[in-house]
Amino acid sequence: MQMNDYDAIILGAGGAGLLCAATAGQRGRRVLVIDHADAPGKKILISGGGRCNFTNVNAHGAFVTERYISANAHFARSAMDRFTPRDFIALVEAHGIAYHEKTLGQLFCDGSARQIVAMLLSECDKAISHGGHVDIALSCAIGEVRHSDGRYHVRYGNKQASAPSLVIATGGPSIPKMGASGFAYDLARQFGLKIAEPRPALVPLTLGGEDVMLRELSGVSADVAVRCGKANFREAALLTHKGLSGPAILQVSSYWRHGQPIGINFLPDEEPGWLCRMKREKPRSNVKAALGGHLSARLAETLADKIGLAGNLADAPDRRLQEAEAQISDWRFLPNGTEGYAKAEVTAGGIATDGLSQKTMEARKMPGLFAIGEAVDVTGWLGGYNFQWAWASGVAAGQAV
Repeated sequence: MQMNDYDAIILGAGGAGLLCAATAGQRGRRVLVIDHADAPGKKILISGGGRCNFTNVNAHGAFVTERYISANAHFARSAMDRFTPRDFIALVEAHGIAYHEKTLGQLFCDGSARQIVAMLLSECDKAISHGGHVDIALSCAIGEVRHSDGRYHVRYGNKQASAPSLVIATGGPSIPKMGASGFAYDLARQFGLKIAEPRPALVPLTLGGEDVMLRELSGVSADVAVRCGKANFREAALLTHKGLSGPAILQVSSYWRHGQPIGINFLPDEEPGWLCRMKREKPRSNVKAALGGHLSARLAETLADKIGLAGNLADAPDRRLQEAEAQISDWRFLPNGTEGYAKAEVTAGGIATDGLSQKTMEARKMPGLFAIGEAVDVTGWLGGYNFQWAWASGVAAGQAV
């Protein structure tokens, strides 16, 4: 069996792995990247509707502890303060990639996500001019991984490679149809690292029981505020034939646990007392018409029916209208689950941060072993936050291998 020696072996040719390889290669390191897929950056290619929401301008500073979920809320701060959205944007601009900002600080390519993958591969190619090189082995199933004599030995296909540094960048089990799995966790456990329980995140929620009747509204969306515990998001929600989706729901799903209710404010812009004021201004109006001024006719009719106020507003006492307002502003749903890893954009949980250096991503008790990106227990909000974590953690490890 052919044996090749490298300075670092990176398992996974996604965003984190490729930028880690480019960073290390441009430091003169000989790097091997191994992936089972037939092309690099496959999750990048499908992200953002094919245009890649490659970062968020707010993914830095104090926002890191607020907008990333981890057992250690401060773990990501070190890497992300040293490689910020501005740093990645500078790289994008240096490669002549046109981009634009959508809502809430989200940056997308004007053209195609393929430009981001091409940029990362080009950065890997630059290693040669710095005395290093990056080899990328695709369509290779990873076999035995072991550690002996201060080196990590990896079997892939009919080859074997060894290096003093090994980087786990294989992500989590979200989107299994693309080959995603829990391989990173198995490998981490093999070397004594702990795992924070993985779960689907940024994922649609499913409904049962009395809420099943809402399935007839499949395809209806509304601008709402969604709450789960202390988490609160103001974006669009979408009713589906299985339950609830849309950006606001995906956001809150990362915080949701089985048995927890979520509350939806269907009219987040209305001040308390709005229904009583409408009673005085338009006494012959009704709840359905009041809701219809803000929501789709189908949604307004369904909510009005469930509230049970069919007559004119003038016929309802203020106390009853206040109760209706309270229900509309905090409509409770009890999800019975999620649509699982198949529809999850990312995986929450993962390789526990207490076993890693926040500066380098290296395992504290296993020298030369690193973990980066989605494989680690750091999960960002929807809107480019997870890519920025991939870039920052990849650079942190690339500077250390």
